[in-house]
Amino acid sequence: MISGIPASPGIVFGKALLFKEKKIKINLKKISKKNINIEIKKFFQAREKSKKQLKEIQHQAKKKFGKEKASIFDSHILILEDEELEKEIISLIKKKFITSDYAVEKIVQEQITSLEKLQDEYLKNRAIDIRDIGNRLLKNILNIPIIDLNNIQKKIILITKDLTPSQTAQMNFKKILGFITDLGGKTSHTSIMARSLEIPAIVGTGNITKKINNNDYIILNSINNEIIINPSKKQITQFKIIQEKNFKKQKKLISLKNIQAITKDGKKIKIGANIGNYADTIGSKKYGAECIGLYRTEFLFMGRNNFPSEEEQFLAYKKVAQKMNGKHIIIRTMDIGGDKNLSYMNFPKEENPFLGWRAIRVSIDKIKILHDQIKAILRASAFGKFKIMFPMIISIEEIHFLKNELQKIKKKLKKNKINFDEKIELGIMIETPSSAIISKYLAKEVDFFSIGTNDLTQYTLAVDRGNEIISDLYQPMSPAVLYLIKKVIKESHKKNKWTGICGELASNEQAISLLIGMGIDELSMSSISIPIIKNIIRKISFKKAKILAKKVLQKSTVSEIKTLLNKFNTEHHLL
Repeated sequence: MISGIPASPGIVFGKALLFKEKKIKINLKKISKKNINIEIKKFFQAREKSKKQLKEIQHQAKKKFGKEKASIFDSHILILEDEELEKEIISLIKKKFITSDYAVEKIVQEQITSLEKLQDEYLKNRAIDIRDIGNRLLKNILNIPIIDLNNIQKKIILITKDLTPSQTAQMNFKKILGFITDLGGKTSHTSIMARSLEIPAIVGTGNITKKINNNDYIILNSINNEIIINPSKKQITQFKIIQEKNFKKQKKLISLKNIQAITKDGKKIKIGANIGNYADTIGSKKYGAECIGLYRTEFLFMGRNNFPSEEEQFLAYKKVAQKMNGKHIIIRTMDIGGDKNLSYMNFPKEENPFLGWRAIRVSIDKIKILHDQIKAILRASAFGKFKIMFPMIISIEEIHFLKNELQKIKKKLKKNKINFDEKIELGIMIETPSSAIISKYLAKEVDFFSIGTNDLTQYTLAVDRGNEIISDLYQPMSPAVLYLIKKVIKESHKKNKWTGICGELASNEQAISLLIGMGIDELSMSSISIPIIKNIIRKISFKKAKILAKKVLQKSTVSEIKTLLNKFNTEHHLL
């Protein structure tokens, strides 16, 4: 039995698929003259195999995303069949007496290097396509299996070192029962997406990829943090009983979906859902969300080969607005960077990407991205109750710049007689210590705050939230973090503004009574957590929760705070 960090609740049974990228080792040895034709034949066979694979991927993409998005693979196939590329590779094999994989690697790398030197953004992006195609070609020459996460045919439990948000965005979730990773933490974006999609997951196991083989039968129990490899029939029977009990418990909680989150003494807390796309709105309604507290628009930009157009964004946002039927939607502008990169965008190599070019910094530098997105949001606001939210804010200057750009876009839309909500509210994410410290001034500039506790914890404590080596230092209930949360709530209320939490602390069952006592107005979370949190809130006395919060904020250690919370939760039968 193996354990890790439970990332998304549930119990599933199935065969393992080990997604392990095998390192490409180029054969640098010289070949004899008689082997030249053998190497050339290997190149042509690998090229044909690569072409068939790309056509199949294109076929799947067409079914899933439509003809326009699938057409990108036409250019990939054209690059693969390029006569000049073919001539250069064959010439190198003949002249230098080298293997086909060595020749492909050299020529492809030369093309990538020359393209990356150019200023033209489109041509730079072609380098990404060529690298992708070159890797496919090399793997096929060397007979290295290529696993396409979008084209999984059988239901499996995915086992991998880590999953990037882009890889997760492309997965065929109908076939993935659950996943287990070596790396990651509870607040990594992969974990967040797993909860959003209601896929059971355990992350941060350390070395699961070394312990599980393809087709091993797995029990993944992320409720009790257990992974059992090739279990006995008795164990399977026992866990199926536990699975059934869990289903019944969930069903009972879902019955609370239409009940409001009101404390015993009448304090109303708004409960929202965090979503990444239209499909997530179905879960939000199923579990009784009163609003969308965080719409992560970056997922519209991921798992594709180019930026979504203004029109494409408008249609996506409009669809969500219509589904929510008048309930408010806090839509966050693109939060790319850190661990969320785009394959078609050249990100600089940074020593500390989480402290670098990410989120609103990208949107401000690439102003067309910001303008297209704001225009799309404003146009969609004619069909629903949107609130715009900017991420990663650290200064008043940024707010002034963004408000000015927003006004420019509003004027253009008015001039073109395009309808939008002229009174659309504007908010920011509080996820840096700087924004929490100057919340007194920021509250004058915006309509609301939403505290991103995942990043606020990371930046306040200087702890990488995706690093399992120091995961014990990542403590959202640190006195430092709680002090900043309380300060933000207090400063917003002074200016008659409201504050929500959209980080993972919002669904931390142990912390709910504390957050209520601190005066939080809204909690937004993965849809699956909503009934549990509603149930806890309805058992809490706001008056007693305020007394608890006062005591907690006087404590100086995490252990003292957790002891107080455990005592309160036990005495009031909250958990």
